Order: sequence, then C-alpha cells, then structure tokens
Amino acid sequence: MSPLSRFSINQMTVKQLPLPDLVEQCVRLGVPGIGLWREPVREYGVEAAAKLVRDAGLAVTTLCRGGFFTTDSWLGSNRAAIDEAATLGTDTLVLVSGGLPPGGKDLTAARARITDSIAELAPYAGERGVRLAIEPLHPMYAADRCAVSTLDQALEIAEHFPSSQVGVVVDTYHLWWDDRAPAAVARAGATDRIHSFQLADWTTPLPAGVLNGRGQLGDGSIDLRAWCERVAEAGYTGPIEVELFNDELWARDGVEVLEETLRRYLAV
Repeated sequence: MSPLSRFSINQMTVKQLPLPDLVEQCVRLGVPGIGLWREPVREYGVEAAAKLVRDAGLAVTTLCRGGFFTTDSWLGSNRAAIDEAATLGTDTLVLVSGGLPPGGKDLTAARARITDSIAELAPYAGERGVRLAIEPLHPMYAADRCAVSTLDQALEIAEHFPSSQVGVVVDTYHLWWDDRAPAAVARAGATDRIHSFQLADWTTPLPAGVLNGRGQLGDGSIDLRAWCERVAEAGYTGPIEVELFNDELWARDGVEVLEETLRRYLAV
C-alpha cells in the first residue's frame, strides 16, 4: 500500500492553483484524493469539475461547505450543496453551522436551531447518498461562524440522526486544545460518526483576523502524530485530508506548497 493511499489535499490549501492544474499535479504526485470547495467548483462548473476529477481517477473526499443555518437562504443553499456533492461523487458534505443570529446572545438556542435545520436536511441528503458532517470550530469562531465548538457538542447534535446521514469532522486545528476531545473521538468512532479527518497545525502568533492562521504540518503546537493514532484507534480508516488556510502559503508557488505538504504529511 502506498504511504499516500489515504492522503487527500483540500483545495483551499493550494487555492492559488486552478482546479485543472491541481488535478494534474495530484496525478503526477500520486495523490489519490481531493477535498473540494463549492465556490471554485461552481465557478469552474459542477458537471465539468466532476468529469475532470473523475477522468483523472481522483476521489473527492469532501465538499465544503454547507451550513450557516442563521441565514435566511440556508435551506435552498444547503439542498444545492447536497446536490453538488452527489454530482461530484463525494459522500461527505462538511457543515460549518453558523454562529449567533444578528443581535443574538443565546448559544443554546443557536445550537437548537442547528439541530432543527439538520433534521430538515438529513433525509434529503440520505436520499442522495450524501452524509452531513458537522465540523466543530474553535470557540473563537462561536459568535459569527460556528456555535458548535467542541466534538461533544457536534456529537450531541449528530446522535439525533442515523450515522449514515449525520456525523462529524475531526479537525486537529479546531480540537487540539480540548482535553475532552480524545474521549469524544473514541465515542464518535464507536458509532461510526467520524466522516472526515482533517489535519492542520496551530502556529502563533495568530494573524490578524485569525481565519487564515492554519499552520503547515509540523510548524506548530499540535502533536499531529498522536492525533492520527487516536483517530485510527477509534476505527477510522478513511481519507486524511490536509486543509490549510494560510496567506503565506497562498503567496508561494502552489506546486511547491503541494509538494511540501506531501513531505510534511509523510513525516507525520
């Protein structure tokens, strides 16, 4: 088995590469999987992107993103995202659930709204062979991007539904700080709810705005090898996706960043 057999590169890690170039480089380097984002895929054309990736023999490991359930257009947008995931051939749509509604301060109510919204979406996704993967984000994003901050909170929502319809994303960048996360990983694995595993490192100081501070593997504070072992012990055998938002990486040559990411992944 190739050491890259489970590796997937998230499109945002090398967003400076147009999709055809990224696909070409993945084939050249033996990368078997790719995580896609809706915006660049829609710009290229969903059907065209599906054909491009399929003809190259690549697997689409995830589509990002659905969610943002505090917006008025959430239902139509999420149904469209599910349809796009099915067209692209991935069984996993990542959900970034959204934060507080404008003027709101009640996190409990926000999480209840997320649960209710997923209840409306889950059957639609299930009919199309797409799983909804709730991604908990670091608490610094709770107000505006994601009221789901811990893996336990994500599981409390997911467990209302069949695991074939709703699960979770284990993302090292967002979970590494939580001493309850290891037990939650085991809990998620025991019920087959780990639908995606993503790697990124935590580097300091954080950049202004913090959103684009996801560090290259090995550059930060996270014991990434331990997280890989932890998720494996929980029974997860699926793709391992590297998703980095980093202005410094985006300013560099995309092929160079992709090659570096492969080296760092193999070191982990």
